[in-house]
Amino acid sequence: MKREGFTLIELLVVIAVIVLMMAILIPVLRIMKLRAEAVECQNNIKQLFLRLTMYEDDHGTFPHAFDDTSQEPPPGGFPGNPFYDRVGWWWFNHFIDYSRKNTDKESVILCPSKKMNDIRLKKNVLCGNYGMNLSICKNSMGRISQTEFVGTPLSSTNIQQPSRSLLVMDSGYSMISWWHVTGIPPAPLVGLKNEVEAYVPGLEMNEEKFLGPDQKYDAIMGRHPKKKVNVGYVDGHIDSKKAKELFVEKTETGYNNHYPLWRTIKNNND
Repeated sequence: MKREGFTLIELLVVIAVIVLMMAILIPVLRIMKLRAEAVECQNNIKQLFLRLTMYEDDHGTFPHAFDDTSQEPPPGGFPGNPFYDRVGWWWFNHFIDYSRKNTDKESVILCPSKKMNDIRLKKNVLCGNYGMNLSICKNSMGRISQTEFVGTPLSSTNIQQPSRSLLVMDSGYSMISWWHVTGIPPAPLVGLKNEVEAYVPGLEMNEEKFLGPDQKYDAIMGRHPKKKVNVGYVDGHIDSKKAKELFVEKTETGYNNHYPLWRTIKNNND
């Protein structure tokens, strides 16, 4: 007599095999997704570099990281949240028509690995995407204690080692400096919260920063596999570096690992 259907044991075996396959495939698919996002992120940084270069060709320097000298808003309005961010023109406003109303639109200014559920952060283009090196792009105005990051932006010809100097990178905030990646900066960081707590994703020292849960995860765990950070250099090449390679260590004689990586001028303590 021909048997119809499966026995209970056979069904349990099939279910067990399916569960096992899912347990194997889900982590693999997740890793593949993360790697794909990392590649897309590198492509974004490459596109940003091309736009920054075109700006430099037209104006003689890179744009300010932040500029509040104009009373006119950029296309789409002032980015960010005025309670947590400065109000003015940011570096990307000079070559990307980015509106607060189209934050879901795909754009090279948005890191594909940004995963923040807090609405204040999710809709804020200044948080969790890319940051400019303040030693190069600088602010139009600033505090006396931070004059290193204030003034006229540099051009690629002003930089002694362009192939080893950071320009744009994965960042917790739209501008970043070596002061944000050292445990003891030369002077206390002051300003609005988002600016003061800027970070390089995946850096161990971020555990000491006063960040919200979404930012904390991004800051400590990083965005890409093995806590790597996508970076673009002044000469145009793109690299993926471990976050710890961007850390600046305070020593008895000065700071290690900030020239030529972050700073553009060598001094006696470098």
